Amino acid sequence: MISLNAKDGTVRWNVQIADVEQGYWTTEAPLIVGNHVIVGIGGDLDNLPTFVKSIDPEDGKLQWQWNVDPPPGTKDATTGGTTWMPGTYDPELNLLYWGTGNPTPVLNGSTRPGNDLYTCSVVALNPDTGKLVWAFQASPHDTHDWDAVETPVLVDGDFKGKPRKMLMQASRNGYFFVLDRATGENLLTTPFGPVNWATGLDDKGQPIPNPAKEPAPDGRLIAPDEGGLTNYRAPSFDPATGLFLVSAKPSYSLYFAKPADGSYGWAGADYSLWGNGVLEAIDYQTGKIRWSHELGHGGSGAGILTTDAGLVFTGDGRGNALALDTSDGKTLWHAGLGSPMQSSPITYMLDGRQYVLTGSGGVLFAWTLPQMEAKQEQAAR
Repeated sequence: MISLNAKDGTVRWNVQIADVEQGYWTTEAPLIVGNHVIVGIGGDLDNLPTFVKSIDPEDGKLQWQWNVDPPPGTKDATTGGTTWMPGTYDPELNLLYWGTGNPTPVLNGSTRPGNDLYTCSVVALNPDTGKLVWAFQASPHDTHDWDAVETPVLVDGDFKGKPRKMLMQASRNGYFFVLDRATGENLLTTPFGPVNWATGLDDKGQPIPNPAKEPAPDGRLIAPDEGGLTNYRAPSFDPATGLFLVSAKPSYSLYFAKPADGSYGWAGADYSLWGNGVLEAIDYQTGKIRWSHELGHGGSGAGILTTDAGLVFTGDGRGNALALDTSDGKTLWHAGLGSPMQSSPITYMLDGRQYVLTGSGGVLFAWTLPQMEAKQEQAAR
């Protein structure tokens, strides 16, 4: 991690987050919380600790480190839980929320019995101390490579008539979760597409893995596939309609375990059979899908932006930028970009006009909303 002087670009300090020679990567921008620069790590790691750490912005010194894995020597301890994506922060509660990845060996859980805490979890940390406040495990004892690092969305609103401070996540494993972000209490767990790997939910609202759906030498048909029902692309929430919007990919895959003893990292293989991209609008009160919009075979790498004016901006798998009506998902406008979007749209104001910025194939496209409205009116005529 490098700190630069914003005035002249000179290096203030340069510190190592983790040792690349051991297989660590860095895959995210740091998150700034007060006088803390907070960052996680990447890498498909065997027998190495994974963590989130806080760096002092003035001198680059370590302030704290929270390890996903239990201390060495812990009975049935696991490794894994890579903290691939940046978390998010609630200044009122002074809580930092971070997602963690899958345990290792990845596709064979025989060498790591139990739930493998705190892998495939959303955790709440105190940003001043790094102490764990609560944790919710989206995929206990994961054997399908379903990281729970998807963007956690913070929402204040009523849930079944009671005001709540909520955290929502559409998880790679196919489930949509609504949690009380102050306590970690589960308010809602529901699938948002085909899911066949769990037998039900436990008393915490966590899925219960079906042992018959663990990878095996003769293969197992699993929904969703290894890429998940969603992945890293950013979702969005529209407070006017109460809709959580997510780029989903209903899918099926064949999972195999090899060798039988799980003696090396991946410990198997998976082969995607079918998948189709769809933008889903989930009612957070019920978990029901209010509407969906086809994105094409293979899905889209685009994130989602919603606006107060009732617009949704995203991209499809055919290389189009899309503007949709938030209330029903109908297309208001689209334009070909040459290749599919692989980032999230952003919006900004300049000289009294609102712009939406999209990226595709190394090119940035800036669209003005008045021009899009004019095209919509022209098309209607």
